[in-house]
This record gives sequence, structure tokens and C-alpha cells, in this order.
Amino acid sequence: MSREPEAGFELHPRLARDTVFIADWPLCRVLLMDDARFPWLILVPRRAGMRELDDLDDDERALLMQEIQAAMKALRTVAACDKLNVGVLGNIVRQLHVHVVARRVGDAAWPGPVWGQGEALRYTPAQRQSLATQLRSGTGS
Repeated sequence: MSREPEAGFELHPRLARDTVFIADWPLCRVLLMDDARFPWLILVPRRAGMRELDDLDDDERALLMQEIQAAMKALRTVAACDKLNVGVLGNIVRQLHVHVVARRVGDAAWPGPVWGQGEALRYTPAQRQSLATQLRSGTGS
């Protein structure tokens, strides 16, 4: 049975520092990575103490998959992409979170992973606001 959202949930400080809030979905907080090189969403299940996918119960894992699909759809609405990368790493930030990244052939890290590739190029305030608004429209928020 699914647990109560938000009970004891706190966003990891690094995720809070590096992202922009987009929405709270039934399971996840949806965040935009503040790196203009890659349209990139991060989904963080709003459950305390989650580190691995198997920390979620069956219903929560199914809901997470639905929310990953919704994030992929939202990114496709705002960014031309050749590939969508989905990853759950957690080597630096142990809090369970899922990366959904729109990739283009020839982008700053292509064809390798985006993690640890160069310095982030922050969105300008206007770019950040515009993209956040578009994503909120695309996510139904």
C-alpha cells in the first residue's frame, strides 16, 4: 500500500541547489536541472528515506514509471531531441531520483553520458522562466 506523500520528505540540498521546481505530481517532485546544455528533468519520489528503486512498494514503482513516461512526453514538447536518456544513479546524491534527459546528436556530451561533463551552463532568468512555464503546461501542472 502506498505511503502518505511528503511524510518526512526533504529534498537533498544538492538537488535543491542545482534545479528549478516545476511541479509536484502524485508521487514525484519534478525539477528542471539548471543546465541549458541539456533539457533535463529530475523526478524525486516524495517519500522519506528512499535510496533505491526497490525501496518503493509495487504501486509506487508503477506510478514512478508512469511519471517517467509523462516527463519524457513533456520534454519532447519543449525540446527537439534524438534520444531520451533515463537514469537512476545515486552515487553522489543518495536520495532516490530519476534523471530524464533530452539528448541531441552533437550536444555537449554526445554520445556519452551527461553526468560529469564540463561545467553547467545556467539558464538565464528569462530562459528558465520560459522553459519552466512550457514544462508546466506540458505536465498538466
